[in-house]
Amino acid sequence: MAQPSLTVSTERSGQLNFVGDWTLEHYHLLKQQLNILVEHQNLISAETEIDLTGLTRLDTVGCQLLIDHIGEDHWQAWLAQPNDRIAEARRQLLLTVMAALKEDGSVATPRQSSLLADSLASIGQKFSELSAHSLQLIAFIGLSLSVLLRVLYQPKRWRITSFFAHLEQTGFNALPIVALLTFLIGAVVAFLGATLLTKFGANIYTVHLVAFSFLREFGPLLAAIIIAGRTASAFTAQIGSMRSHEEIDAIRVLGLNAIELLVIPRLLALLVALPILTFVAMMSGILGGMLVAQATLDISSTMFLSVLQQNVGLHHFWVGMAKAPFFAFIIVMISCLEGFKVSGSAQSVGEHTTASVVQSIFMVIVIDAIFAVVCMEMGW
Repeated sequence: MAQPSLTVSTERSGQLNFVGDWTLEHYHLLKQQLNILVEHQNLISAETEIDLTGLTRLDTVGCQLLIDHIGEDHWQAWLAQPNDRIAEARRQLLLTVMAALKEDGSVATPRQSSLLADSLASIGQKFSELSAHSLQLIAFIGLSLSVLLRVLYQPKRWRITSFFAHLEQTGFNALPIVALLTFLIGAVVAFLGATLLTKFGANIYTVHLVAFSFLREFGPLLAAIIIAGRTASAFTAQIGSMRSHEEIDAIRVLGLNAIELLVIPRLLALLVALPILTFVAMMSGILGGMLVAQATLDISSTMFLSVLQQNVGLHHFWVGMAKAPFFAFIIVMISCLEGFKVSGSAQSVGEHTTASVVQSIFMVIVIDAIFAVVCMEMGW
């Protein structure tokens, strides 16, 4: 390995002779050699001769040092002239480094950040991410619907075993927790109604409060939120784990459709399970309210059911039941999409599982609000 050196000749118009290895491992020595040019800046002119025939090795670090200390304009003029004092490969290396330095130098210096600018930039980034995610969700919904319609007309491609397995997991296994929670909330609603309505002598309207709230809102909403926390996380974790273990890639290599195999059975299962859970939630909530009304307001179960039958229309029940398929559809779409977006690490699985639950609950509440506005405008 030859030590680098620089010789400055003052004869005639001056000449710079570069010798040895001008590479990264000699960086500090090269800096010392180039200090000679700082002391002889008057030697660097348009007529200064450069001799690179003595170079044994040259890399990008050496090129950058040469360009920085001699000047880009001088190198461009010297390289443009045909001469035998530099090999063609080194000529191209110098030109490439000069182009890279010029491009890098054209980048504007970052401005000083401020709290307001950073906040606005963060908000803009969040909106951009939200827009991209919304487009992904819409595309995934369209893809899933197209696969679903194609599969429905081909019974031999139905995944019956997978359907019933997911139906048991998402529906029947969730019945106890849904029934218990809605029963307790129904009791709480009835207790609060009794506490407030007693002051106005309107105890009997506790029946209306419990019935309306659970038939139209609490029943479908609570069931969907429980499913969003319980089932959406499971779907995302299952598909995400398969993706991290490259099982989905294996499915595609085998010529199978991952949407048909993983998404459609889950979608059909939850479309069946969530209306059942919604009905159970309605009945459990009303039962909890009825027991509290009987215990605290002396409203017998017979009177409770009689008032319920006479004053609460059946259309309130159908309005609540109509929400369940929409809730089920959006929960499956979000949870499966987040599962497919897992990058492969355990951290990614956790992040997308959390995002799946949050987004599912958010969209369930948004859809419920849309239903409320539509029903109010339609007089339902």
